[in-house]
Amino acid sequence: MSDVAVPKSVTVEVLTEEDDAAAEAAIEERWSLYEAYNELHALAQELETPFEAPAVLVVGQQTDGKSALVEALMGFQFNHVGGGTKTRRPITLHMKYDPQCQFPLCHLGSDDDPSVALPKSLSQIQAYIEAENMRLEQEPSPFSAKEIIVKVQYKYCPNLTIIDTPGLIAPAPGLKNRALQVQARAVEALVRAKMQHKEFIILCLEDSSDWSIATTRRIVMQVDPELSRTIVVATKLDTKIPQFSCSSDVEVFLSPPASALDSSLLGDSPFFTSVPSGRVGYGQDSVYKSNDEFKQAVSLREIEDIASLEKKLGRLLTKQEKSRIGISKLRLFLEELLWKRYKESVPLIIPLLGKEYRSTVRKLDTVSKELSSLDEAKLKERGRTFHDLFLTKLSLLLKGTVVAPPDKFGETLQDERSQGGAFVGTDGLQFPHKLIPNAGMRLYGGAQYHRAMAEFRFLVGAIKCPPITREEIVNACGVEDIHDGTNYSRTACVIAVAKARETFEPFLHQLGARLLHILKRLLPISVYLLQKEGEYLSGHEVFLKRVASAFNSFVESTEKSCRDKCMEDLASTTRYVTWSLHNKNRAGLRQFLDSFGGTEQLTTSGNSIGFSLPQDAPSGVTDAKSRSDVKLSHLASNIDSGSSIQTTEMRLADLLDSTLWNRKLAPSSERIVYALVQQIFQGIREYFLASAELKFNCFLLMPIVDKLPALLREELENAFEDDLDSIFDITNLRQSLDQKKRSTEIELRRIKRIKEKFRVMNEKLNSHEFAQNIKAPSLQQ
Repeated sequence: MSDVAVPKSVTVEVLTEEDDAAAEAAIEERWSLYEAYNELHALAQELETPFEAPAVLVVGQQTDGKSALVEALMGFQFNHVGGGTKTRRPITLHMKYDPQCQFPLCHLGSDDDPSVALPKSLSQIQAYIEAENMRLEQEPSPFSAKEIIVKVQYKYCPNLTIIDTPGLIAPAPGLKNRALQVQARAVEALVRAKMQHKEFIILCLEDSSDWSIATTRRIVMQVDPELSRTIVVATKLDTKIPQFSCSSDVEVFLSPPASALDSSLLGDSPFFTSVPSGRVGYGQDSVYKSNDEFKQAVSLREIEDIASLEKKLGRLLTKQEKSRIGISKLRLFLEELLWKRYKESVPLIIPLLGKEYRSTVRKLDTVSKELSSLDEAKLKERGRTFHDLFLTKLSLLLKGTVVAPPDKFGETLQDERSQGGAFVGTDGLQFPHKLIPNAGMRLYGGAQYHRAMAEFRFLVGAIKCPPITREEIVNACGVEDIHDGTNYSRTACVIAVAKARETFEPFLHQLGARLLHILKRLLPISVYLLQKEGEYLSGHEVFLKRVASAFNSFVESTEKSCRDKCMEDLASTTRYVTWSLHNKNRAGLRQFLDSFGGTEQLTTSGNSIGFSLPQDAPSGVTDAKSRSDVKLSHLASNIDSGSSIQTTEMRLADLLDSTLWNRKLAPSSERIVYALVQQIFQGIREYFLASAELKFNCFLLMPIVDKLPALLREELENAFEDDLDSIFDITNLRQSLDQKKRSTEIELRRIKRIKEKFRVMNEKLNSHEFAQNIKAPSLQQ
């Protein structure tokens, strides 16, 4: 038997040594992976890259004890803890367990370069956090999303990355609390943005003994409705236990029903923690002389909580219940959960790092090419190439394209009106935008130009002549230079051209401003397209500003010149009335008067002449002395036929008496003037509308196509004849590119180092998994 026993003892000893070696290798493996993720997290913060390392995000109300819980998990105190808002910037803690580190070894990430971590003492980190809180408290925006990054090694630290967020605020309603309400919305937006990261495990803190009250969960569930990546923690357990009157209340609190707390939450049920009050230090108000004492107090508090619960319940807690009570249990759960997430994320991180590495290589190549092209000949050639590409994009936008995203560059008609001005008539009213075709669509370029012109055509084409008063007619009659009779045709012309000029001139200015706004928008959209295709001259801001200035100046001067031409047309058509133009044909007035449906009489010496009243003529114009209906066309035909010279002479005398010699404005005279004004105004409107549309197309739109290229090329060549260094700012640009190249090279080396770490770690994890799969069948045998 002894012969058999020795080998067994030797075998046991060998296995123990192997286990120790395996344990040490596992610890080293974890440390390597934690370090790689810490670097990855810092890189993601600095470069705003699309990948994120798994981390624990602590979310809670302002007085839920978030910072105290984080300190208890770390094993030492460092934060600014107390009433009110004590965390105004998220604090990212990269914690690493180091049994050899008797005192916390801390490094504070630089705000300018998160990859640089400066060694700091606990008191220095505390002072920095307090100073940041005080600084932000005085700022217009008292909260910042930029993280304070702290790296910690300590014998009591878990291997965790924890992000402590500002506490959520529940302000009172009312106008006097408006400032606090604004802060509450800012904090909630900041915390919600952090929770959007799918890699983060949310640690949701609730300071309540009633699970039906979801103070923090209400915010968390807006991002994680099923709580599938949320751990719920009931804080301040030591203060809640005395509040329960019977054991059944405690039972419900420890094991909440599904109706109060969804069982799908991460970890299946909530955790319960207590953190003893008191600060570490040697001051008069300090409770603990060292972090070791604080750590012991946390452990003792956990034992006391279990004892108090068992006393209140009248029974011993089960193993499952004890696994949810205390800081140590929460810490162990988080550590194992985060380690599992780390391992699962490794294969996913590697391709993202590879993509980022390739992108950075391309960026470095681009910078190197820009540096090598900083000579006069190449810069001139690049400037000419940019000129051609810019014009190509302008032409593309006018002809129509879908390359630029409408949600970023398009404008609805309502947006266009607010930015470029609306068409407003003399009555000050705007036409409802919803009645214009494509009003709700976000348009740009040629499509937006066409919609604006269509709106102009639609609105101006529907304008009616403004109302005419009797006073305006009488004032327009005036006195001739050779007689004191009245000339109602002249009166109608005076009124019509004045009404037309007053009505249509504002629309010219409004159309010019609207189209100018649309054409100026082509510049930023063209720049976007050039940037998207990698054809933008980045770094040459002086040159680009000169091109932009030339483009805007050309568009503005061209719009003014076009508007001046339209103003000349409007001035000419409202300066002199040409009946063939304004009345369309010689029979226009007769045809208009022949359409009268009613009757009016001009009564003088028993003779009468009848006129019909148009539908939109002034109301209340009636002749009480009307006797019979005789149309003006009958009068004309009678005159032409010569059937009765005496009757004709009498009627002409009556007509002259009522329209030429009589200053009393008869209803029939008023109707004649009104009819003439309407006819002249309509002629002016139709001519103005056609002329304005044609001229803006010919003298504003077309010059963008056929005159702008030559002008920009001339401006470009003139710029090249000046001091080229001042145009391209070669000296400063070279310095900027050199600095950019150095920083890109550093960034590339960092990504390469992290990428290699994850590759090696992935191989180790795969080899361990393979070894376990091979070993398992042999153990069963």
